Amino acid sequence: MARPDSRYVCDSCGASHAKWSGRCDVCGEWNSLVEEAAPKPIPKGLRAAGRALELVGLRGAASTPPRLVTGIEELDRVLGGGLVEGSAILIGGDPGIGKSTLVLQAGAALAAAGAPVAYVSGEESVDQIRLRAARLGLASARVRLAAATSVGDVIATFDHADAPRLVIIDSIQTMYVEGIDSAPGSVTQLRSSAHELIRFAKRRGCALFLVGHVTKDGQIAGPRLLEHAVDAVLYFEGERGHQFRILRAVKNRFGAANEIGVFEMREQGLVEVQNPSALFLAEREAGVSGAAVFAGMEGSRPLLVEIQALVGPSALGSPRRTVVGWDAGRLAMLLAVLDARCGLAIGGRDVYLNVAGGLRISEPAADLAVAAALVSSLVEVPVAPATVMFGEVGLAGEVRAVSQIDARLKEATKLGFDCAILPGSAGTAPRAGGLRLCGLKRLSELVEVLGAGRDAKLELAHDLTA
Repeated sequence: MARPDSRYVCDSCGASHAKWSGRCDVCGEWNSLVEEAAPKPIPKGLRAAGRALELVGLRGAASTPPRLVTGIEELDRVLGGGLVEGSAILIGGDPGIGKSTLVLQAGAALAAAGAPVAYVSGEESVDQIRLRAARLGLASARVRLAAATSVGDVIATFDHADAPRLVIIDSIQTMYVEGIDSAPGSVTQLRSSAHELIRFAKRRGCALFLVGHVTKDGQIAGPRLLEHAVDAVLYFEGERGHQFRILRAVKNRFGAANEIGVFEMREQGLVEVQNPSALFLAEREAGVSGAAVFAGMEGSRPLLVEIQALVGPSALGSPRRTVVGWDAGRLAMLLAVLDARCGLAIGGRDVYLNVAGGLRISEPAADLAVAAALVSSLVEVPVAPATVMFGEVGLAGEVRAVSQIDARLKEATKLGFDCAILPGSAGTAPRAGGLRLCGLKRLSELVEVLGAGRDAKLELAHDLTA
């Protein structure tokens, strides 16, 4: 029986299937199988001859890889101190969120410092890039431009001794390798294009920026192999209608993962936010119930953000749960703990939760601040504006310790807060760096402090008095 000339590859996970089906058996995605030409088998007699590897020990003279500082401090922070020579960085985000703007600003900053930079666009013409550069005030930057989609042409242009220090590819989904019978953006073309470009970057020692499209789920389009092949994966977070942009490193071989950089979108492009905590709290109103300030950690950076909650009666048989910036499953767990362990009748009410500023929080240390915002809204008792809080809540209602407490308290002190509610295991010293510490061992203690355990109209205790 003749070998089939085509196969079906999943756009989501890259798994190969002999025939088409509506659902991928590996990752479970629907309508993700795309037909592509099957690779030609290698004759049995043509096996590649291998050679023995030289094995070395862990101890050796390892040197820190040299960094190419872009001059954009927030970007350099996310990258771990700057670009590493020969590294490949994949940047993803929603359309219009600022990916092309950021890489153009980074390229212009490096070019201004004397580093050769090349910008290759597969989506825009050279004139369109020039128009954007003029709008951003970068028309005089010495960035070499080209509009191309062939990987072979790109490598032939820059694969020489005077290769640029930085090559920007916008976007990887538009690139194709000649000789592969697949459309640009398919799994085979993405894999081959990224492989060839990364090999070129490693060979010539130039940094490589790859701009990537995202799917409707917010993941970078193409198989996960694309993210595994690069050295760093950066995601842009935030709404296009909101002025704040969060650049998060979800993978970084040369720095800390989950590090963030904060930008603000203005007419002149993306502007760095040097003190994001102060900016996120700038429009916070005092004396409003249903709001609490959370002292969180994003990578190695402490960050203070306001968590807002609104609890009201439900007119429907099934109460609504609307969450922006937090995990909906964790909110359901916290509501169950408040109901079962603290005696609050909150399960039958509509609950709306929002993290102000467009930031998305994933660490469990936000449990205590979310619970405080929910209880405050329920009993209509505001939390004192000079109070921050953090702590993880367990299913038994206990408040568990979290990491990097000193960094959280230091950031709160710098912004003028005078009281911190934290897990009781962290200590209850009356003063620490100018803060009054209020340690809680159980979530019910917070409910009593806010007056929900006795009377919804009781005033706050002394530690929380505004």
